Amino acid sequence: MRVEGSGVYRTESGMIFRVSEDTDGHLSVGVLRDAKWVEGRVGIVGLRVAPTTVRLTPKQVLSLPR
Repeated sequence: MRVEGSGVYRTESGMIFRVSEDTDGHLSVGVLRDAKWVEGRVGIVGLRVAPTTVRLTPKQVLSLPR
């Protein structure tokens, strides 16, 4: 299963997180908390492949705080 390096996701519990991959392949994670993006644990990236986690559409991502 191939997962793209960057994207914004929502877990079944409602947590919204974004994963970014830089040009060197390093991953960083941001978690949306109280309408602000805060740094998240890199281990969260594994939730991307959970069957109950959904990738947000571009329209959904635009509605989130920057």
